[in-house]
Amino acid sequence: MRLPLTAPMLTRHSLNSIARHISPACCGDIDFGYHRSVTHVLLATDSDSVFNAVDAALGGDAAEISRVRAGVEVLDAVREREPDLVICDLQIGNMGGMATCLDLRLEAEMGRAPETRVLMLLDREADVYLAKQAGSDGWLVKPLDAVS
Repeated sequence: MRLPLTAPMLTRHSLNSIARHISPACCGDIDFGYHRSVTHVLLATDSDSVFNAVDAALGGDAAEISRVRAGVEVLDAVREREPDLVICDLQIGNMGGMATCLDLRLEAEMGRAPETRVLMLLDREADVYLAKQAGSDGWLVKPLDAVS
């Protein structure tokens, strides 16, 4: 069951909650099956402003952030690093966020990649339907506003 993580802005509280595998402000508890002190987040974006907002929101020692700048790089990064969460920008390089999410889902179903939680960063509320169809576990609608 995919749980929506909708919020008008990405705040330190909501993203830290996601990073800790719980987001009560957005959608109740999300159980990733395990808990650990440092969460590995793979951020797929070619936008420096999106990267800076997510990095500022996560901040500190709670999360290790890896970044890829193209959708075609995500699958290899997931296989290599096995992140706890992939945050995927809708608008990313030559392979959009929806196609990237679908690719991750299909490869996991075929046993060629680990199952990974995916949070989509959407441009508008109307994109929520597409995120659901792509198999995203959750989404946030930009603009991202990292609040301390």
